Amino acid sequence: MSSSRFVGREKQLASLERLLKKKTASLVVIKGRRRVGKSRLIEEFGGKHPFFTFCGLAPTEKMTAQSQRDEFSLLLSQQFGFPQVFADDWSKLFILLAEKIKTGRKIILFDEITWMADKDPAFLSKLKNAWDLHLKKNSKLILILCGSISGWIEKNILSSSGFFGRISEKITLNQLSLNNCNKMLTNIGFKRSDLEKFMILSITGGIPWYLEQIDPDISAQENIKKLCFQPDGLLVDEFKYIFSDLFGRRSNIYKKIIKYLVKTPAEFEEIALGIKYEASGALSDYLNELIMSGFLKRDITWFLKGGKESKLSKYRLSDNYLRFFLRYMSPKLDRIKKGQFMDMDLSSFAGLQSVLGLQFENLVLNNRKSILKLLNIRPDDVIDENPFFQRKTDRQRGCQIDYLIQTKYNTLYVCEIKFSKNEIKSDIINQMKKKISRISIPRGFACIPVLIHVTDVNDGINNVDYFGKIINFSQLLET
Repeated sequence: MSSSRFVGREKQLASLERLLKKKTASLVVIKGRRRVGKSRLIEEFGGKHPFFTFCGLAPTEKMTAQSQRDEFSLLLSQQFGFPQVFADDWSKLFILLAEKIKTGRKIILFDEITWMADKDPAFLSKLKNAWDLHLKKNSKLILILCGSISGWIEKNILSSSGFFGRISEKITLNQLSLNNCNKMLTNIGFKRSDLEKFMILSITGGIPWYLEQIDPDISAQENIKKLCFQPDGLLVDEFKYIFSDLFGRRSNIYKKIIKYLVKTPAEFEEIALGIKYEASGALSDYLNELIMSGFLKRDITWFLKGGKESKLSKYRLSDNYLRFFLRYMSPKLDRIKKGQFMDMDLSSFAGLQSVLGLQFENLVLNNRKSILKLLNIRPDDVIDENPFFQRKTDRQRGCQIDYLIQTKYNTLYVCEIKFSKNEIKSDIINQMKKKISRISIPRGFACIPVLIHVTDVNDGINNVDYFGKIINFSQLLET
């Protein structure tokens, strides 16, 4: 992808470029979801300097530690112009690399380091020694360790005593904002309506690689059909690759969690019961790994009076592609593989509109900074913000709010996230009043209703002047 198509990541690029001013070598760790653009960010940064890439091989049943070493040796010989050498020890390869990059600005990328290290438990110890004894002697070296299995990186590198005090910069790469997604769609030539952009983004979320697959010459409907409902569609087998590549032999437990949460956000005990797994530390670790990998969010609610966090929290499937695949594509997968949808119009697909509505809510929750900006709320004025829920007790009614913002000035912004292909009718006001009436609002608090939608609202809604703010999806694309 050309540099002109690279959008966003300004803060991350600035962090990396600051390393160029250092007088000592830098060790950098970058993690994030598969396809989120980690390698692309590094290429954008490193392409202006002598830049060398080493990538681990995807795990297979026959993969060995020697397979990984042979691949590293091959890449070493190709990039530095000497015959490939055989090495049965990572230390030998790291020393050989150090000899080739003794002086001058060099940027080295170890991509998919979790795969590289997979079969050799001594890999990281040998890398640490090579860094201490050889690599860091070049004061202009920047070595970047990058991978998609964020839990592994957190445990084995970031939280490891072996790498303590050695890491100069760590970056977790998240999805692109809607604003940057819009810029990316414009850059690739997709200049259709905001509704069509919504249809695409409701499935791709802010994953750059998915957006790169969009054909600007056809409609959103045709793009979705091409990617998701044709036998060779690029997103048809993506789910399988995500879990086999990232989680290997343990992928089944992660799949069970994800499949359970596609129905609705759930508490820890509900998940354990739903997937028939002990409510233990192991399950907590699996959930945390899915959070670190960018697939789940843990929405923690709080007490409005005092603003303290509650023990009540729910895990939410926050990845739009996974949500769409499991909710809508997976039940039809056999028919997709047989090509039964190739000649059908997307508008005739049963239940698609209701699924898009659920996708919209998640898309908005992944872009909260834009909501705060549109509401003119400074981040440092926020006590808490999240989907909000309270359990029914003798003293309060149960309730669930799509998105609630509490400021330090005792103001509550109650956000209703509503998708409708047609204009939203004025009965939304009564629905909103009913929801707000169930919240246990402390005395002296102000409550401002906010409506976030995709298409249009009935004139009656504007005339009543009930909502403090009405936000259209098109505003999110521009903010």
